[in-house]
Amino acid sequence: MIDKPARIFDRNVEWGHLAGFAARATDRPQLGVVSGRRRQGKTYLLEALTRATGGFYFGATQATEAESLLLFGRALGAHTGAAAAPRFASWDEAIRYLFAAPGSGPIVLDEFPYLSKATPALPSILQREIDRGVSEGRSLALLLCGSAMSVMGGLLSGSAPLRGRANLELIVRPFEPRLAADYWGVGDARLAVLLHAVVGGTPAYRQFVNADAPHSIEDFDGWTLRTVLDPASPLFREARYLLDEEADVRDSALYHSVLAAVAAGNNTRGGIANYIGRKAADIGHHLNVVEDCRLVRREADLFRSGRARYRIAEPLITFYHNVMRPQWGLLESGRAGAVWADAKVRFSAQVVGPHFEQLSRDWALEAPAEVFDGLPGEVGAGVVADPARRSSIEIDVVVLATRVPGEPRRVLSLGEAKWGETMGQRHVERLGRARELLAARGYDTRDTVLACYGAAGFELGTTDRSGPERVLTIDPARLYRRQPTAPGAGL
Repeated sequence: MIDKPARIFDRNVEWGHLAGFAARATDRPQLGVVSGRRRQGKTYLLEALTRATGGFYFGATQATEAESLLLFGRALGAHTGAAAAPRFASWDEAIRYLFAAPGSGPIVLDEFPYLSKATPALPSILQREIDRGVSEGRSLALLLCGSAMSVMGGLLSGSAPLRGRANLELIVRPFEPRLAADYWGVGDARLAVLLHAVVGGTPAYRQFVNADAPHSIEDFDGWTLRTVLDPASPLFREARYLLDEEADVRDSALYHSVLAAVAAGNNTRGGIANYIGRKAADIGHHLNVVEDCRLVRREADLFRSGRARYRIAEPLITFYHNVMRPQWGLLESGRAGAVWADAKVRFSAQVVGPHFEQLSRDWALEAPAEVFDGLPGEVGAGVVADPARRSSIEIDVVVLATRVPGEPRRVLSLGEAKWGETMGQRHVERLGRARELLAARGYDTRDTVLACYGAAGFELGTTDRSGPERVLTIDPARLYRRQPTAPGAGL
């Protein structure tokens, strides 16, 4: 195994996969695809891998085919120590040269979407050379990397030329919340939630602010003003770039409006369409694009078949659309203090509140079997209709057991999550009412745990309860406490 450099924070699983790929001895070409949103550290990992193995790294830029070939030839010449850099008339010639050249270590083509956009035939050229290498017994390890998720996701799908050729498909994701808190050096769980609601788990954002982290709850306002709301900070415009950098986005104004609608809480297709003044049928393509780009995720309602909600997948986008975009001119003119003072209530309700709900769902999904007396099979949100009261009950955290054919679906837990509201008996009773309604619909709720996820505390008497009417109370400290990992999990 190739040792991971000490300068790389965590990424043990990702490094294990990449190192295993690079060290694999075969008599045929190996293809790996590495993707992930920008700023997650993909390039950092791949450059470290090629340095550790003597491999070849080429980072593409937005350029014409001719310029890309020129830059590729220069990089290859520098890598091999050639007296003169090779010059290629086409990518067909360049790839044939690359596959025939002797060498050790993996070959990395980073930001591959830039190359394939200028040369659409490039995936087919690679397919031909990989197939030829298989028949001729050539040993070569090729890694294609990119941040345009819609493009990278299509490389190995459907009838794509490279489908069936890959030996590795690795997605480099943001740090999970507890790891992100460690990375920023934040030990207060409530502060960690606030910070994660702004920057998520994207590693590069810490460098964007020169490793400036809020050192207390009281410092969070000051940190916000001197980082993400400061026009001189690279983080200030980052949310706008996340969308504009995607290859499939043409009319960015409409896509920004779609994201703004979802960020404001309009999370059904009809609600999004009404917000931006379009018909629901007219925004299907736009929703598919932002979903393919991993900017938005579509989540099924676990209790209503065919219903779904859209949620922003990148916290910084939610912060931008709720706090920054409505007052962009004032922020650019240096009036961040006034903007932040005006936006703090909105930040709590529309940014941190929904984010805390998502953190609660993530915690429930990772929960070991003993927490809910069963291993979670599906976690999400759902709406339970209450016909007798002509109302409905929204359940923030639904935990279902794995479906067993022929048996009622078992509901492991029903939970409500509140960021700024003290939780008490009324919340437990509402969850209990939902449990009764689900039992009447044929769900197995005999052992359903009622869970209160609260960041503002709990009323006297609202505590964990065992027995047939189990109640769990989960505060931020409990959310951020690492749960036991099964033996052998991870790398």
